[in-house]
Amino acid sequence: MHKHYNKLKETKVKTGVIHRGVVGFNKDTVKLIDGSVVTREYMVHPGASAVLPVIDDKVVLVEQYRYPVGRTTWEIPAGKMKKGQTPLACAKAELKEETGYSGKVKKLISFHPCCAFSDEVLHIFTATDLKPGKTNPDEDEFLNIKLFPLKTAYNMIKKGVIRDAKTIIALSLYKNME
Repeated sequence: MHKHYNKLKETKVKTGVIHRGVVGFNKDTVKLIDGSVVTREYMVHPGASAVLPVIDDKVVLVEQYRYPVGRTTWEIPAGKMKKGQTPLACAKAELKEETGYSGKVKKLISFHPCCAFSDEVLHIFTATDLKPGKTNPDEDEFLNIKLFPLKTAYNMIKKGVIRDAKTIIALSLYKNME
């Protein structure tokens, strides 16, 4: 932990719930280090896992429409963790559901994707030694699955075709491991 943590820490005075649904939203009252009191609004998230499926020199990506950004995106398989589910179990489940593949899944990194307004922790894994199977997407998921050469995927990032942060992070870290 950083040596200045206690000096910068904000202290929760009270929590207010704004909304509870697939994710939640809180409005907390907090005391700052100078004694002033402010509010912090943030998303309460169960956490998520994502997985970069690699077959030889190719990567499996999922194309889907993302309503908030109004376009289709190319992404690695991912999903929210269910209550009591481990990050690894979530990664394996999402890989199978969205692509049909199963295989050797290994942790790559965990991080906060938007720590200014969410408590979400995103866990990214790689998947290798993949065996094909049947997909089982959620009933509100309509997906296209495609294998891309890794070089093509890296170029898709450079050209702005891949704009999803978790996918960019996963591919960038994987490239540095090669």
